[in-house]
Amino acid sequence: MRPPEDFIRSRLVPEPLPFRPDIKLYRPTPQSGLIAWLAEQGRAEDPPYWAYAWAGGAALTLYMRDNPHLVAGRSALDFGAGSGLVGIAAARAGAIVAAFEPDPIGRAAIALNAAANGVTIEIVDVPMAAEIVLAGDVFYDKAVAGRTLPALQALAAKGATVLVGDPFRRDLPQAALTLLAEYEVPDMGGGAWLRAGIFALRP
Repeated sequence: MRPPEDFIRSRLVPEPLPFRPDIKLYRPTPQSGLIAWLAEQGRAEDPPYWAYAWAGGAALTLYMRDNPHLVAGRSALDFGAGSGLVGIAAARAGAIVAAFEPDPIGRAAIALNAAANGVTIEIVDVPMAAEIVLAGDVFYDKAVAGRTLPALQALAAKGATVLVGDPFRRDLPQAALTLLAEYEVPDMGGGAWLRAGIFALRP
């Protein structure tokens, strides 16, 4: 079985992002063969979250660009990190970053994307305590939201400030969140731009 690092390096292209051109990610092209490769891994039904810049994460990167003092010099956890985009933006703003991502292919992508941007991100197996927890696009369906909210609340109970980025999806638990800012961003790194919010998890 081909290691995911080899496939990502050889078939995906590190490109600057339209909303944060100072950050680049390994992204698929029509010639990448990503879907066929996922099928070979027995992952044909899995959305490749790690291969795209989703709207909530994109908004979080802009929020940290505009408010670097919120994370500079602090420990930050990129929760459900996907590509590592949010963690990269936090590191660029001066945070000490760890990333939690259950998908082994995602973890490979995070390591490669961090290296491509010249930042250091520790990849962890379980959510760890941090001063700032950054959670982009982690409420994308009801079942996931039902697991994610208690996990974030547990981290907040340990003293973390929890910031969520999300394009106002149906299962976003807005009753537990306070809206801080809004941005117009692309979803999956391209196409029509849409409104995404930055939210603080209420104590």
